[in-house]
Amino acid sequence: MGELKEFGPGMAIGLRESRAAERGRGLSDSKERAAGFIPRSRLDSLTDGVFAFAMTLLVINIELPEGFHPATNREFLAKLSGLSDTFTAYLITFFVLIGFWSGRAQEETGEAEMASPAYARATLLHLLGVTFLPFSMLAVSRYDLAAAVWIYGVNMIWLAVTSLLVSRVTERDSGRAGEADARIKLGVLIASAVLSMLASLYSPDYAMLLYLLVLASPFVARVVGRW
Repeated sequence: MGELKEFGPGMAIGLRESRAAERGRGLSDSKERAAGFIPRSRLDSLTDGVFAFAMTLLVINIELPEGFHPATNREFLAKLSGLSDTFTAYLITFFVLIGFWSGRAQEETGEAEMASPAYARATLLHLLGVTFLPFSMLAVSRYDLAAAVWIYGVNMIWLAVTSLLVSRVTERDSGRAGEADARIKLGVLIASAVLSMLASLYSPDYAMLLYLLVLASPFVARVVGRW
């Protein structure tokens, strides 16, 4: 009984200190949770869904002419050749979407459960450009006009700039530097869009082909990396 009395006060003090430490940790955890905005997993799910929906719309927007009833294979292929602009726009847009999506999926973030408000805003601005892309693709595939090419180009630049913004916020939130190659590739896309928009003032028919410069972005990244 004497030993219990001797150690009793010390045990009580220890329990009070332990409870105080737990309360301190609880307050610290609540502050960390308050610093977040919404669960990052929800944003990632929304991103995947929007990209999937946009890719589906790309295919839906490839329409055959009304009253199209070919009687022979030759007539059918001749009509399809008239959709070459639409198919070109579709392929370019599809692979651009794949590039943006894979870039987001492969991002090394050390992500936490909660996304910061800045990350959420940047992601939603990026998705705004993704959802508009099927419309701009449809416009540029139907009309050989500089205005249509400019709509598509502005859409591409918006996607690239907001993607850079997402990467910048991610670097700030995680404290880790992003991939320089990704920034270079986005820079090449912006340059391709600007060149295409300028070329459309002289030849709207061939302006979209300048987006093929994006295929050279890995080479550009390697060259810049050697400097």
